[in-house]
Amino acid sequence: MSAGRWSAGVIPYAEMGYWRPDYEPKDSDILAAFRITPQKGVPPEEAGAAVAGESSTATWTVVWTDRLTSYENYQGKCYKVEPVPGQDNQFIAYIAYDLDLFEEGSIANLTSSIIGNVFGFKALKALRLEDMRIPTHYVKTFQGPAHGIVMEREYLGKFGRPLLGATVKPKLGLSARNYGRVVYEALRGGLDFTKDDENINSQPFMRWRDRFLYCMEGVQRAQAATGEVKGHYLNVTAATMEDMYERAEFARDLGSVIVMIDLTIGYTAIQSMAKWARRNGVILHLHRAGHSTYTRQKSHGVNFRVIAKWMRLAGVDHIHAGTVVGKLEGDPNSVRGYYDTLRLDKVEADPVKGLYFDQEWASMPGTMPVASGGIHAGQMHQLLHYLGEDSILQFGGGTIGHPMGISAGAAANRVALEAMIKARNEGRDYLAEGPDILRAAAKHSRELDIALSTWGDITFTYESTDTPDVVETPVSV
Repeated sequence: MSAGRWSAGVIPYAEMGYWRPDYEPKDSDILAAFRITPQKGVPPEEAGAAVAGESSTATWTVVWTDRLTSYENYQGKCYKVEPVPGQDNQFIAYIAYDLDLFEEGSIANLTSSIIGNVFGFKALKALRLEDMRIPTHYVKTFQGPAHGIVMEREYLGKFGRPLLGATVKPKLGLSARNYGRVVYEALRGGLDFTKDDENINSQPFMRWRDRFLYCMEGVQRAQAATGEVKGHYLNVTAATMEDMYERAEFARDLGSVIVMIDLTIGYTAIQSMAKWARRNGVILHLHRAGHSTYTRQKSHGVNFRVIAKWMRLAGVDHIHAGTVVGKLEGDPNSVRGYYDTLRLDKVEADPVKGLYFDQEWASMPGTMPVASGGIHAGQMHQLLHYLGEDSILQFGGGTIGHPMGISAGAAANRVALEAMIKARNEGRDYLAEGPDILRAAAKHSRELDIALSTWGDITFTYESTDTPDVVETPVSV
């Protein structure tokens, strides 16, 4: 191979050293699992080698400057290719990258390397990054969540149950004063948080400063009325970092315990805001706006479990991660894998959950998963079963759409949650008995009774487009 590699002209990637079936990955290597769909006539090993090459050091022809480096150290190495069960012409290519290829503590550099150029490669019909193993050596170069799950609960004084939230509706068009009224009513009724949505920034109908003032007035009045710590996710997303810092500092000065950003601001801006949040003692919520443009399709893009890993490294305290039972895409087993990835300190490879690698987080704080999108009080037993107690359940329409009003919608959610937690703590089979538990609680809560009558039978039973490949997955719950 050595002599052939230095022959002038075009040489297959596999012959240039990017296909290494004998390679044993080092503990310090970053590992990636790519789903590859080769073009007709391209062997899967060559396709995997091409991905390894184009995401590390290779170009389309021999370059003599390789002789000026220890080039083998810097080559991505495709060390295994396996066919995907039940799929025609799809393979999982496992690729190892030496740690020296990546700048310490930089999501931007990591992603520019792994997904920067290779997804447009002509030899592939499609390419998807399914999972990554981030070694402890690299994990330790990142800040991680600004606070983490444990410290957030300490800040809020709320333990032993999921937190409850709601997105203000309608998302667009309300005046600042009316927007603040929604915040107050929802928090007074029993929610822990309310939030801006991804597309509320500073529009002509409601400028950001006015929204912040009225929302924080609502938060403070609700805290005084209930004796609980409350919060509103003030979205500081803006056109420039200077604008975002200005908005975040104003939110901090008003006494907000939390600010919010959108995934669309980019990885560098996210890391910058995470550092600001830790320095200023403010919880950082991330809305995954735009992720489905590249995470939803099975054959091409980036799986959300990878985004979850990147965002935990980047340092966000919250991230939307699926509901299973709501209106948005979310296969039960895949969502469990996302939640494990965000919360646990050690995550073991589990093909049932779509997890390709063991992942050690080396005591990095956990990121709180957020469930939102088409959920309601009648699903509380399912939400607790699938998502666990270290989560945030956000009922937007399921709060603000309550026939008795916003505060009543919040009360219905709080009663349903506490009834389910009580049943769980008593050792009952709350998943099987869930509807009965809710009906019993509704006898003492007109708000919950009306909520169950209004939404109790609402489900979103569509087939998931992104499921693990190794097991049959239920399409409805």
